[in-house]
Amino acid sequence: MPDHNLTAEVAAAESSAVPKPAKYPEHLDYKDMETLARFMNSQGNIQGRKRTNFNTQRQKALKLAIKRARHMAFLPFVG
Repeated sequence: MPDHNLTAEVAAAESSAVPKPAKYPEHLDYKDMETLARFMNSQGNIQGRKRTNFNTQRQKALKLAIKRARHMAFLPFVG
């Protein structure tokens, strides 16, 4: 039987753990410009999921809030 070092296995598992999601508000509102601006780059594009660490559901909610804010003229369109 092979001799296993459980401490090394646990350390390896912890080091390869997926990073925790970024802190985000409970509800993304299209009227909250400061929060929405955190998830946009300097050109006004929405940042991707890898950058925001949001899951699919939260990223879609972010996209919808930013698009609503753009149509209400709270945020500029890309450019």
